[in-house]
Amino acid sequence: MDKILYQIQKDYLERFRKPVDELITEMEEYAKANRIPILGWLSAEFLEHLVMIQQPKRVLEIGTAIGYSTIRIARHLKKKSRVDTIEKSADDIEIAKGFIEKSGVSKKIKLIEGDAMDIMPDLDKKYNFIFIDADKEDYKKLFYYSLMLLKKGGVIFIDNLLWHGFAAAKKVPDSYKASAKYINNFNNLFTSQVTLKTSILPIGDGIGLGVKIG
Repeated sequence: MDKILYQIQKDYLERFRKPVDELITEMEEYAKANRIPILGWLSAEFLEHLVMIQQPKRVLEIGTAIGYSTIRIARHLKKKSRVDTIEKSADDIEIAKGFIEKSGVSKKIKLIEGDAMDIMPDLDKKYNFIFIDADKEDYKKLFYYSLMLLKKGGVIFIDNLLWHGFAAAKKVPDSYKASAKYINNFNNLFTSQVTLKTSILPIGDGIGLGVKIG
């Protein structure tokens, strides 16, 4: 977020952040200490608001990590709604299981272990809301699978579409060149869809938001 939002603006917005509970604080501190990428708090709050507004019955999350956004989604789902979340990292899965167990909303969460590229083609039910936050080189294929699984009127939410600001930068560090290229190509693909009403929003690290219209 520092690369997109001026520090003075970031500090200003932090003043208005509402207190979070012990579990969310613990997860944010764990992610920071262990350098595990999770959704930024501004993006997480925006995600929560969308879930509260839409009240989806079925949510698919691609990229559980430690379960941070999974739990924040599940907390705003109705009793019989659920979130299916896919993760391939064995280490992250074990950490996520622990946090999910402590969350009080574990009955609304189904953790699917494995590679989303292998799992998604076999999913037989459609979703009202899909959240993608996975390996950037896989975004294109994951997006196409998501379009097939998203119901009409459903929402797709995609993180990192400004990619630390490097998606729009003229000079990109060598370590980010490949990933920035993936994101730029994906952004062109995402915004050109005729079956989605799309926007890329400068929230957090850049949020792609789409509503399926066809």
